[in-house]
Amino acid sequence: MNENLLTEEVVAEHQREGHWAEMRTAPILKLLIKYFLPALVGVIVSALYNIVDRVFLSQVDPLALAALSAIFPVVLVRVAIGMLIGIGGSVRVSIALGKGDYAGAERIIGHSLVLMLILGIVFASVGFLVIEPLLQFFGVTPLTHQYAKEYLEINLLGSIFSVVGYSMNNFIRAEGSAKTAMYSMLISAVTNVVLDPILIFVFDWGVAGAAWATFIAQAVLAIWVVAYFCRKRAVLKLHWRNLRFSWQDTLSIMAIGFSPFIIQIAASLVQSVFNKQLLTYGNDYDMSILGVINSISMLLMMSIVALNQAAQPIYGYCLGAKHYQRLRSAYLYSLTAGTCIAVIGFVLVELFPSQIIQFFEKTVGELQVQGIPALRVSFLAMPFIGIQIISIGYFQSIGNAVTSAILTVIRQIVILVSMLFLLPLFWGLDGIWRATPVSDFLSALIFVGVIIHEFRRLNKQINLLK
Repeated sequence: MNENLLTEEVVAEHQREGHWAEMRTAPILKLLIKYFLPALVGVIVSALYNIVDRVFLSQVDPLALAALSAIFPVVLVRVAIGMLIGIGGSVRVSIALGKGDYAGAERIIGHSLVLMLILGIVFASVGFLVIEPLLQFFGVTPLTHQYAKEYLEINLLGSIFSVVGYSMNNFIRAEGSAKTAMYSMLISAVTNVVLDPILIFVFDWGVAGAAWATFIAQAVLAIWVVAYFCRKRAVLKLHWRNLRFSWQDTLSIMAIGFSPFIIQIAASLVQSVFNKQLLTYGNDYDMSILGVINSISMLLMMSIVALNQAAQPIYGYCLGAKHYQRLRSAYLYSLTAGTCIAVIGFVLVELFPSQIIQFFEKTVGELQVQGIPALRVSFLAMPFIGIQIISIGYFQSIGNAVTSAILTVIRQIVILVSMLFLLPLFWGLDGIWRATPVSDFLSALIFVGVIIHEFRRLNKQINLLK
């Protein structure tokens, strides 16, 4: 029996070594392209969760779109929890794989699943206890209250599935199985897209139908990703012995995951400030316009985030193996590609704003009239976004959570929130739409300095190894 177990371990070790050999020898650009394409499909599909709901619900009532915009900060907080564990744990897994510590990588996966279940339950429980104060805090008005509460209650029920599904999919990507991670998101998204029109229109459940469609899709994703790590073809396995709580592993995971966690918490804060300012200088229909802007922004941002996801296992492996020259190349390629995606997004939004908004409105109305100038202004500084998202992801992936968190706080809280309060004093509602491009441009100046400093540091590390 022991000999059989030993043989299985040896075979698994050889499979793992073969799986990771390309990290040491394959050209960095080839690796990025290989991991980027499935990651892109995965994140775009992930973004469709919220976008599809908004598109269908806007056909029911534009105020339903405003309701979803109002409670979006709550969704971002839950995403933050998923990132705290998913990104923090997957970075630790990548670094462990770079060192050849496969047992340590599997221990982290098992412990992370325990954390996901605990935090998912806590988040849902707290959410139900304070649901009314939450709705008031995030700017839900009497016109949108029923829609917002109905959607949020069902959404909270799916918190465990959401956290587990999103987080565990990061580990699939971290072990190098990018295509499997993509298929996971495709299965979940297709489930959501198919169920949305059925539950919203055929069953006539309206907002509740959209919420239940998302709930079921997230449950499918959670079951799928957990089952993956129980299969033989997984590079890393989920073992019963690793399903335990450890303060040491928790702290190591959260040390890395704290930065993306803060990013999402900051995004939630910014979203709530947006909501409050829009209701101060505008109305519920301006909230609907914000919902459209958020949807398009999410697609573009997630396309760049896909680069971070593609580069994360490469960063982590190169850092663990001390391949600093390859690490520098991966960072440079990612910065270049991220900028290209941002520029393409900027051009499309500026040229075709009317066609974009038509997805969210049956006939030409207030969304078109007010939304076109708002959309164009909000995306004026989009070309500068790529280097910011890529750099934040890079510092997360190499374990430098402090720098990543500081850059995030400066970008989203210090500068953007300041602009949201300052610019409306001069331009009213237009000032709220102008706050985003102004803050993105100012933030880019800071990021350029940080990027230059990091390349100098990498060059020193490379020279020391010569």
